[in-house]
Amino acid sequence: MSTTVGAFIAGGIAACGAVTATHPFETVKIRMQLQGELQAKGHQPHHYRGPFHGVSVIVRNEGIRGIYRGLGCAYVYQILLNGCRLGFYEPMRHGLASLILNDGSKQNLGINMFCGASSGLIGAVAGSPFFLVKTRLQSYSPFLPVGTQHNYRNAVDGMRQIYKAEGAAGLYRGVGAAMIRTGFGSSVQLPTYFFAKRMLTKHVGMEEGAPLHLASSTASGFVVCCFMHPPDTVMSRLYNQHGNLYKGVFDCLSKTIRTEGFFAIYKGFLPHLARILPHTILTLSLAEQTNKFVRKIEQKILPDTETGKTGW
Repeated sequence: MSTTVGAFIAGGIAACGAVTATHPFETVKIRMQLQGELQAKGHQPHHYRGPFHGVSVIVRNEGIRGIYRGLGCAYVYQILLNGCRLGFYEPMRHGLASLILNDGSKQNLGINMFCGASSGLIGAVAGSPFFLVKTRLQSYSPFLPVGTQHNYRNAVDGMRQIYKAEGAAGLYRGVGAAMIRTGFGSSVQLPTYFFAKRMLTKHVGMEEGAPLHLASSTASGFVVCCFMHPPDTVMSRLYNQHGNLYKGVFDCLSKTIRTEGFFAIYKGFLPHLARILPHTILTLSLAEQTNKFVRKIEQKILPDTETGKTGW
């Protein structure tokens, strides 16, 4: 087992722990992004008015099962996305820094952002079919429907129906928006986390440990949400559409703003923030611990292998 594989596993485990806690807010976010789709102001329904109101409405009408629709797909997606993002980031950063700066230990914002975006894009492409089905499962409601409704029995049934109707290409519908969304988020998540960590250590005097991980993750999560939400809204609509309502990312963006106003691309921002802050905190904080655990296992299995090259 190499350190890259170890970091991939650690990142995936950490992300699954995080998504279990934050999945309800993701369900609310998707439904808020879809409610009032391409309807003029004043004619839009407001079934879900915020993160906590949305959770209460869904639980009241659909039970706990309703708020956790698509959780299985979310696990697979998070393993692929964050496994790639956390597993490939440091090897890519170390390699580029060695090539360009002649020192793999040197930190450079441009290199860090490029590697963050690149590792995230790999994960986004790998996990796109699962995010597609997850979005459709979460948007479905027999009580307060929003957007196009897709009545899949489960994730496997969703995959089967999409493949039968649209072929393999259908499973990658909206992957362009997913790449933009993840590229935006990944380009700032890890660089912001490590930057905040260095600044807090240097200027505040914080030492390595849970408080430092928590503060750095909070800063990273807020920045990620601000950058990522507009393409996230576009991605939700492209994933959930039936037929060809939107021709692509920019067509969806222009139609949404033209019909619903500029701030329509920020629909669901608060539940997104309510999801992404604890999700980022849990993912990055758990990743610190799971990386240490995986590294101990690697040292026992491959005692002669150098395992200290990750940035965690």
